[in-house]
Amino acid sequence: MKWLILFAWLGSILFAHYRGVVRLPLKRQLLDHSIILAPINAFMVLTSRVPTTPYVPLSRIPELQLLQDNWETIRDEALALQAEIKAPDKHNDIGFNSFFKYGWKRFYLKWYDAKHPSAEELCPKTVELLNRIPCVKAAMFAELPPGGKLNPHRDPYAGSLRYHLGLSTPNDDRCYIDVDGIRHVWHDGEGVIFDETYVHDAYNKSETNRIILFCDIERPLIWRWAEKVNYWFGRIFMSAASSPNADSDQTGFINRLTHWHWVIDQKRKAFKAANRPLYKATKVALIVLAILLFLAI
Repeated sequence: MKWLILFAWLGSILFAHYRGVVRLPLKRQLLDHSIILAPINAFMVLTSRVPTTPYVPLSRIPELQLLQDNWETIRDEALALQAEIKAPDKHNDIGFNSFFKYGWKRFYLKWYDAKHPSAEELCPKTVELLNRIPCVKAAMFAELPPGGKLNPHRDPYAGSLRYHLGLSTPNDDRCYIDVDGIRHVWHDGEGVIFDETYVHDAYNKSETNRIILFCDIERPLIWRWAEKVNYWFGRIFMSAASSPNADSDQTGFINRLTHWHWVIDQKRKAFKAANRPLYKATKVALIVLAILLFLAI
């Protein structure tokens, strides 16, 4: 049984790795955080009711038209609180921790079942619009300044799809996202849906700031019971990754531990900078050890 679980897990990792035409190096994929949920992600993709292509037509989730119809209202609230769109003050946003060093910033509007009173206070119209669309599980204003970038990566959970709505963008071909090698340029008032478990990266090579509405949309699945599993997983585990805008907002259990993760991560980075070959060898050895311990139990 243990070997069956192990092979199913490894098979799920390879399934994710060979989806699409753009891939991370296999060694990096095997060490990437997305491998943790690989079996769940394979299940979500294989039971998807919408195309499993890098981009999904907007027509497949028509409820999102409400946001596009009201994009100027949403934009105005985003610009009014632009000073609040920022990196966290307390190293308590593990989900997007690696993004901040390249200039990316965020202001949470909702996050699964977690509460964000700051959003209800500062942008009530946007929150009200989002609450009218049940499939929107998480949302934020996301800023990418001139020169900002997100390196190629996969997001860890396939139970959602990603929606971007341009609010205040450069409207410039130099400000774009690539999903599995297919480029999308952000424009004011235009939305796009993509599968964030494909390799994607983003750049703002223009001289103008970019602000978008960034949403996680619950992936439609072919079976009702599968959708219940997805809903349950999001409610329990994704809510635990909630990060606050202000002290009044809810911090999920995972992010309560993030300060210690940050301390350990600083030591990890120092080790990596001091001796990269030894760091990589140690990382592989720890993974192999974890697998051997699993098989020995």
